[in-house]
Formats: sequence, C-alpha cells, structure tokens
Amino acid sequence: MPFRIRPGRPAALLLSAAIVAGGLTGCSMLSPFTSCDGTEDRMKELESLPLLASPPPGATPPRSFDGVHAECADDSGDAWLSAGRVYAYPGTRQEVLDHYRKAAEADGWRFEPRPVAGHESMGSCFTKGEDGRAKQLALRFVSAQEFSEFYGREAGLEFASGVGFDIEVGSAADGAGGDATSC
Repeated sequence: MPFRIRPGRPAALLLSAAIVAGGLTGCSMLSPFTSCDGTEDRMKELESLPLLASPPPGATPPRSFDGVHAECADDSGDAWLSAGRVYAYPGTRQEVLDHYRKAAEADGWRFEPRPVAGHESMGSCFTKGEDGRAKQLALRFVSAQEFSEFYGREAGLEFASGVGFDIEVGSAADGAGGDATSC
C-alpha cells in the first residue's frame, strides 16, 4: 500500500517542521512582540532611564525640542523600542564622550569600541543586559541641519557653537538578546 498524505497535511507538516527547527536553532517565528501592542510598560522603562536625563554640565535641550522622544517600530517583523533626548553642548565632542562613557560604565553598561557601519557621526555605543532585558545605548552627534531634517524642527541658536548630540536607548520589545545585545 503506497504512503498517502491527506489534503491539508503537507501544510501542517511543514509548519510543524519549521517550528521545531526554529526551536532547535534558538530562533522562534512565534515572538509575542512582532507588533507594538502591549509594549507600554517596556517603553516607560526605557523613557525613564537616568542616563537620558543626565547630560554633561552645561548641556541644554534645544528650545524647539524639550523632553524625551520615544517610538516603537514594528515594520521589520519584530518590534523595536527606542527613547532618547537631544542636547546642545557648548564644549567638545570628546567632553561629551568622556562624560557618557564614565556615567554609562558606572551604571553597568559595557562600552562597544567598534564603529557602527553607516553611522559615521556615532559617538559611541554601550550595551547592557539583565535577565533578558538587553538594551543598547547610542550617542550620536548631530549638526543643526541634521537635527532639522531628522526631527522636522529648527535647531535654534543652541547649535551655533559647540556640538549637538542625541542620546538614545533601544531594545527589542521582549528584551531579546539574553544578557547582551550588540551595537
């Protein structure tokens, strides 16, 4: 008697095999956070991180942009949360880098020395993971023109001297990444 597969079985078998293979490789196609639904608590956690509100002395938010900017993007298959702030600083980039490197490392963040491809203005990047709550923190320097183009607002006179920068923390909605994530 020949082996026969009933109608509908091929799809069920294929789906079963894909789920098992995903589990064996550590990947899951069934992430509960493929959209931004239900991520409000995780977003509040990111928005309230002390490093976002701890700029170097003398740094100020541009008058046109005060407060935390936050978003959840779910257009790539898995939801990604980010929260950040923009500041103008009358000093140098190196002073900003030194301030955040010291503050981030004191708070348990790990410095990632390698540059991020496509982000030449990136100042530095740090990672932190705790109980499946992996996060990355990025410091990026922005010009007045970049600020206006990206945020759709005028940068203001604050950017006339010194440097402008954006500090942003991001995470997968479910904190995926185990005890570490990479920049």
